[in-house]
Amino acid sequence: MKMDSDLLHSPAVGLTEEEEADMNDWKLPLAFMKKRHSEKIEGSKALAQSWRMKDRMKTVSVALVLCLNVGVDPPDVVKTSPCARLECWIDPLSMSPQKALETIGANLQKQYENWQPRARYKQSLDPTVDEVKKLCTSLRRNAKEERVLFHYNGHGVPRPTVNGEIWVFNKNYTQYIPLSIYDLQTWMGSPSIFVYDCSNAGIIVKSFKQFALQREQELEVAAINPSHPLAQMPLPPSMKNCIQLAACEASELLPMNPDLPADLFTSCLTTPIKIALRWFCMQKSAKLVPGVTLDLIEKIPGRLNDRRTPLGELNWIFTAITDTIAWNVLPRDLFQKLFRQDLLVASLFRNFLLAERIMRSYNCTPVSSPRLPPTYMHAMWQAWDLAVDICLSQLPTIIEEGTAFRHSPFFAEQLTAFQVWLTMGVENRNPPEQLPIVLQVLLSQVHRLRALDLLGCFLDLGPWAVSLALSVGIFPYVLKLLQSSARELRPLLVFIWAKILAVDSSCQADLVKDNGHKYFLSVLADSYMPAEHRTMAVFILAVIVNSYNTGQEACLQGNLIANCLEQLSDPHPLLRQWVAICLGRIWQNFEPARWCGVRDSAHEKLYTLLSDPIPEVRCAAVFALGTFVGNSAERTDHSTTIDHNVAMMLAQLINDGSPVVRKELVVALSHLVVQYESNFCTVALQFIEEEKNYTVPSPANTAEPGSLTPVRDSPAIPRLRSVNSYTNIRAATTARNLNKSLQNLNLNEEGGPAAFSPGNLSTSSSASSTLGSPDNDEYILSFETIDKMRRVSSYSSLNSLIGVSFNSVYTQIWRVLLHLAADPFPEVSDLAMKVLNSIAYKATMNARPQRILDSGSLTQSAPASPTSKGTHIHQAGGSPPMPSASSSSLTNEVPKPPAREQPATRPPYTPTLGGQAPHSHQFPRTRKMFDKGPEQAGEDGDEPGSHRNYISAALQTGLCDWSAKYFAQPVMKIPEEHDLESQVRMERQWRFLRNTRVRRQSRGITQRGVSRLDDQIFINRNPGVPSVVKFHPFNTCIAVADKDSICFWDWEKGERLDYFYNGNPRYTRITAMEYLNGHDCSLLLTATDDGALRIWKNFADQKNPEMVTAWQGLSDMLPTTRGAGMVVDWEQETGLLMTSGDVRVVRIWDTDREMKVQDIPTGADSCVTSLSCDSQRSLIVAGLGDGSVRVFDRRMGPNECRVMTYREHGAWVVKAHLQKETDGHIISVSVNGDVRFFEPRSPDSINVLQTVKGLTALDIHPQANLFACGSMNQFIAVYNANGDVISNIKYYDGFMGQRIGAISCLAFHPHWPHLAVGSNDYYMSIYSAEKRLR
Repeated sequence: MKMDSDLLHSPAVGLTEEEEADMNDWKLPLAFMKKRHSEKIEGSKALAQSWRMKDRMKTVSVALVLCLNVGVDPPDVVKTSPCARLECWIDPLSMSPQKALETIGANLQKQYENWQPRARYKQSLDPTVDEVKKLCTSLRRNAKEERVLFHYNGHGVPRPTVNGEIWVFNKNYTQYIPLSIYDLQTWMGSPSIFVYDCSNAGIIVKSFKQFALQREQELEVAAINPSHPLAQMPLPPSMKNCIQLAACEASELLPMNPDLPADLFTSCLTTPIKIALRWFCMQKSAKLVPGVTLDLIEKIPGRLNDRRTPLGELNWIFTAITDTIAWNVLPRDLFQKLFRQDLLVASLFRNFLLAERIMRSYNCTPVSSPRLPPTYMHAMWQAWDLAVDICLSQLPTIIEEGTAFRHSPFFAEQLTAFQVWLTMGVENRNPPEQLPIVLQVLLSQVHRLRALDLLGCFLDLGPWAVSLALSVGIFPYVLKLLQSSARELRPLLVFIWAKILAVDSSCQADLVKDNGHKYFLSVLADSYMPAEHRTMAVFILAVIVNSYNTGQEACLQGNLIANCLEQLSDPHPLLRQWVAICLGRIWQNFEPARWCGVRDSAHEKLYTLLSDPIPEVRCAAVFALGTFVGNSAERTDHSTTIDHNVAMMLAQLINDGSPVVRKELVVALSHLVVQYESNFCTVALQFIEEEKNYTVPSPANTAEPGSLTPVRDSPAIPRLRSVNSYTNIRAATTARNLNKSLQNLNLNEEGGPAAFSPGNLSTSSSASSTLGSPDNDEYILSFETIDKMRRVSSYSSLNSLIGVSFNSVYTQIWRVLLHLAADPFPEVSDLAMKVLNSIAYKATMNARPQRILDSGSLTQSAPASPTSKGTHIHQAGGSPPMPSASSSSLTNEVPKPPAREQPATRPPYTPTLGGQAPHSHQFPRTRKMFDKGPEQAGEDGDEPGSHRNYISAALQTGLCDWSAKYFAQPVMKIPEEHDLESQVRMERQWRFLRNTRVRRQSRGITQRGVSRLDDQIFINRNPGVPSVVKFHPFNTCIAVADKDSICFWDWEKGERLDYFYNGNPRYTRITAMEYLNGHDCSLLLTATDDGALRIWKNFADQKNPEMVTAWQGLSDMLPTTRGAGMVVDWEQETGLLMTSGDVRVVRIWDTDREMKVQDIPTGADSCVTSLSCDSQRSLIVAGLGDGSVRVFDRRMGPNECRVMTYREHGAWVVKAHLQKETDGHIISVSVNGDVRFFEPRSPDSINVLQTVKGLTALDIHPQANLFACGSMNQFIAVYNANGDVISNIKYYDGFMGQRIGAISCLAFHPHWPHLAVGSNDYYMSIYSAEKRLR
């Protein structure tokens, strides 16, 4: 659309208005854009948690084998002079050889005991082969399945051989005797760890692997061939779980530097701090630390295991650094195995990293199996050098002058580094290096608070962060901290635990085992705690009691129920929601908790939440009441009375505005149904009988062009898009021609049921599979039957239902379920259908079991269907039959309705995929009744138990798991819409600028005055007769509704954007549409004359339209062809939706709370035909069928809110419009064409204009003071405010100037001077002001 360029830059329109309008857009609330509308209500996919140690191990026995032969050097090593002498920090030449050997052995044992004091140590000094064998076999025998360590020092014997042997002695020490590694493996068994401190140690590692392979092969041979000699022998152990640490590669000698100990490798592994400090002093850089000598190092004060002393602090820093290096360099599973599974192995490997660093500086490469990536150059070693430097530089003054020791800044600095990572990082980045250090810091009270705070921030990044922290090993630390009584840790620990349990709920058992639940019970009971921390505490408790009996018992004793009940009325909605969920879970299948709840009248306290303003809270309350009645224990009269009470309270939510609540309601009632199965079976049979004897005339019977009929190939057939939230395309039900031989409850066109006998349960129907309908093949009660039952039992009595005598509770609940089965939201109706059919199935089974056995129809596949193609129901798991294209393509063989032929106009509403079969696979088949597939269906009847469990187990809404996702997702992050840089925000900004442009340019046109309005800018044939048209306020899209579908056109480009089925039953029609959030992310609201409201998103773009929500806006509406249907008016500023129609009230819905807020009685006996409201003045104007126009002030009570009634029209009011300005008038028009202007404060009209008679449609332009009238007599007249005709439109442009059809609907654009017109000849045209104006 071109605009005059001068208009675009017109100085007349000041920026202030524009900015103001732009600001108003930002302030307008958005409807139906909450999480519950935009995402699927289900929990997150559970991540496979690998952090738990499958097999924690201990090294229980240690063999220390020392072959030193002090004083005699082996022949194959030429030693330097001077040479490295010290073994275990002892000079063997300083005492007699025997004494030296024993002292060294004792010292080595002490060094190992620092790391693992509880193990059994056995020394074998200068042994023979037999002694080694005896030692190893006895240690393995005692260790059973645990790990054994074999430490070998071969400094006094020759180097290992290439044949895989190490050396020991003969009895008299006259010979070196080889000992095969193969034998050693046999004696040691698995799991074992080997440490080799000798030259060429790498050879042993290689031989070990070869022998291990050889064993595997022998085992395989023995397994295949039983006569093999090995098969008779006991199986040799597998060597897979063995770990080896060797001092050097196969070709390397050990360093002989006299300043180093001879057993440098052993020193690194067992006395790391001592050797690290010595090595530090030997480096050139040590000269920078004056006054530090090797002697001084010996005098460092403190104990290794006391973190407050210099030596203890260094040890602690060393542990943190080596752990961090390993975690950052090793693959996760290897890290778990080596650094978390076994305390001694973890210590040895941490120290091995130091050995690699020190020994590589002497051209020696320590080897490990499994191999580790090189770590000696890792940047964290510099942090170690700095920590050593800081510590040593204080030494001289501490020792000589006794000054106090200054603690290392290492941990504080690492926490700062972690903090920087948290605050500065991008979304997708490598995990923070400092994570293991944060873990170490939790041990120290000084930094604990800060560390927990940062850890919380890290876990908040999402489930991946939680998994990472658990894999580092955070779990035991935070579990231990729950024993701390420090109040300041409470909020942090509660937050951290909420994050952990949201990702991995299996921790419930650990918590209860360690009495951790008591911590959270005390937080919940602490009224000084902020609500959000109590919310997390109650969430944690809800996880602890979730399907975990021990947890339920523990929390029941901890007084959880009383605590929760006290907080039900807390102002914080999330807390109310989780308190209810927690209650629902503690008494789920746990009788003691239910009785405790009864004693505290928990159910009555929960009733108040059923009218909570927040839908999720109502939902949680329904869930809690559902599990309350769903306990399977024996029933007493008292508990039955309570169940009935609860059921009748729940029944009041039948017309709740939120489908999430209604879904939960079906599940809650299904618990009751399972509980009182026999009573419900009786009711079901009664209803089935009743339904057979009534016929309900359906308005759809009258032949009208909009009804569904067989189709012939014609180009006018629109191709509908599949709508993914419509798993059941209900309109297809007419064409569901069930197998003739098994016709059960199928209603024919006239509405009379075919003969029903429970024996003939249809297991399959080719038509239903063809038409992507619900699993009709497994349903006893079809949608039509249920719908008819509902209408037979005249549902209108529901309002008087409360307080009915109890014997009919079951009948009332059955009616509630019937009503829910016809719910406009598919997921709700699917669930209700499941419950109803489950009971109908039971009832008919129990009524005449012998018929089932005769017909065998449940176990055999069904006879061929009328389409003469057999139905292939026997597929794995009862998957949908895939009929061949010919038997099902809609275009050639739709099973015909039995009654009569009508001219073909319209296809049944399923997506026709140009000639292919519209297979049911487009629609996920959610409605499985007997999930095992039809083959086993018969057995269900034989074992009544199995089926009962099925219905209770299958019905879940995923609400609780979905709510728990909140805790797994980032809580502290700025939401995207508030982030000024985010895509969402930019798009919104663009839309608001567009809105401002549209407002400004259209205002320029309307202010100049529109003198003609007959320029046809769009015409197209709509797929159905247009019944309602609605312009999008800001983009070039127009929505055109016919009886039950909506078509979207781009009026500027002249192309069709979308066409989809609205999902209303076939006897209803769409009577009103509104765009919600038109200024931003638009949604489309459709209202049908049965009182249902549906809201759609993703239309008119490339995505599939999805239903956001749907609810029964008005109950008790009887669809008629002559009524006003349902009329609505939408107030974006307040989020209120006014609804009325063929009822006696104006009902106001609050879309934010998704509940009815007000019913205003109209005080008239006729229907409401038009609604218009003004949020500024709180006024609502209603035009009525009796010609009256009534004004209501919604701030006043129901009896005095009608403030004015005008009775000047003599006939049906077509339109009543309230102008939005502060002193805006009411304009109303009746069928007779009289237009009247009223001032809301005066009782008589202030102006009357006469237009054409026989009006069928009228609209008033809100900005340009124009109104347009459409007439039965096939023309449109457009008038200005003075009542002058400015345009008369009778013919279409082009097409030989064909005459316009009878006008079915028309609408002005809210801003542009455009008029859309729909007529009964299917055409949709748009007229606008003359071109030069535009």
